[in-house]
Amino acid sequence: MLRLATWNINSVRLRADQVQRFIAEQAPDVLCLQEIKCRTEEFPSAAFKAAGMPYLRVQGQKGWHGVAIASRYPITDVAVVNACREGHARCVAARVQGIEIQNFYIPAGGDVADRDLNPKFDHKLDFYEALTREMAARDRSAPLVLAGDFNIAPGENDVWNHRYMSKIVSHTPIEVETLRRLQAAGDFADVVRDQIPEPTKLASWWSYRAQDFRKSNRGLRLDHIWASPGLTPRVIAGSAKIHEDCRAWERPSDHAPVTVDVES
Repeated sequence: MLRLATWNINSVRLRADQVQRFIAEQAPDVLCLQEIKCRTEEFPSAAFKAAGMPYLRVQGQKGWHGVAIASRYPITDVAVVNACREGHARCVAARVQGIEIQNFYIPAGGDVADRDLNPKFDHKLDFYEALTREMAARDRSAPLVLAGDFNIAPGENDVWNHRYMSKIVSHTPIEVETLRRLQAAGDFADVVRDQIPEPTKLASWWSYRAQDFRKSNRGLRLDHIWASPGLTPRVIAGSAKIHEDCRAWERPSDHAPVTVDVES
């Protein structure tokens, strides 16, 4: 079995101890991180080695963005699907035990859902369109994972209030349609939602603005693990989980980790 995890850590150096705790408690074999907020050479590699995940691929950036993959098992290099036109550190890739893993921190898109008025929103949709073109050309039988902070909550029950959030960037109709096109391009399984079907409400992100995120209960499911048709049959039924308890830790990330198990 191989346990895959994704987590927008919102500064890996600030929360290296929380990463170590999560690794100790949940035993992921591969951990995809987003928003590490450090340069590649500043990544706290020693903390990951001490936690039993010494194999690393890091794409860092000073103060912003940044992605990484940590593994218990040796990593083979694989071409990164670099969909970011702005040159941000938002994409990193690895192959672990024969499974290709593409880890993305997709742009949030700003506040206005209009490509002409908002360059950040245009960048977000452009990023998705680049990924969609790439995935449409892929061999669907190859074992592939797309993981990360996709910054779109697709379903009505992936947001706290569908009607309200349909007007807010992260759940607008154009974004949901764009995400669905990417999913269809590779016939990817949205593993978490497939295993925990609607109408169950799911969220992996909660704003820092609420003192008690569970009481305010205004979460969004922005963090995803998708499997290609070549990998989906190996996904272990009932293994998908959003680790909401991590959001309740002291000085947490505003995102919770997501895990899925596959047969190795």
